Amino acid sequence: MNFVDLTFAGERLTARGSGALHWASENLLVVSDLHLGKSERIARRGGALLPPYETAETLDRLERDIGSTRARTVICLGDSFDDLAAGEALDDTHRDWIRRLQAGRRWVWIEGNHDPGPLDIGGSHLSEAKIGPITFRHVAAEGAEPGEISGHYHPKARLRAARRPCFMVDQRRMILPAYGCYTGGLDWTTPVLRALFDEKAIAYLTGRSILAVPVPRAA
Repeated sequence: MNFVDLTFAGERLTARGSGALHWASENLLVVSDLHLGKSERIARRGGALLPPYETAETLDRLERDIGSTRARTVICLGDSFDDLAAGEALDDTHRDWIRRLQAGRRWVWIEGNHDPGPLDIGGSHLSEAKIGPITFRHVAAEGAEPGEISGHYHPKARLRAARRPCFMVDQRRMILPAYGCYTGGLDWTTPVLRALFDEKAIAYLTGRSILAVPVPRAA
């Protein structure tokens, strides 16, 4: 099964194997760290040349998630573009694709550290958003009230020789995996990440079949 229902902040949410989070009662889909335009940004800065297909693959996966959930609101939790120049460099095909996904929906871009300013690609640009008992922001805030959902850290879990992106959840906060292609990740036991969660935190490993695993103590 490539999704799992969980209760967070008193609400029933669904973690999907793609890395998206669905809040059915609000008809809302949440994704984090799309990093659109990553291959362009790396090439522009003289790095390794990567196949320039990550934007299309990420948007295709997002379109399928929106279609299967029929979400009327989409929240992107920051670092949606690999930097502001990468967003500006998107070709017309990808810009039109994003506009089609936005059509008839409320679309919220949460500002991230890679994309701190608004881009001319529709939707609302906010520092954070609060809906009911849940606050959406890019980076987990120290001392945040319970009900925080964020991204930024790209958490990945290691089981045996495999590493898989994961949701990390406890009673106070949830951190989503990176949704975009070509995104690295921070090990789930890295002290800066593990310290954000209590000892009963659970990781939901993404993929064809979601796996729920207790988060180990910090390395």
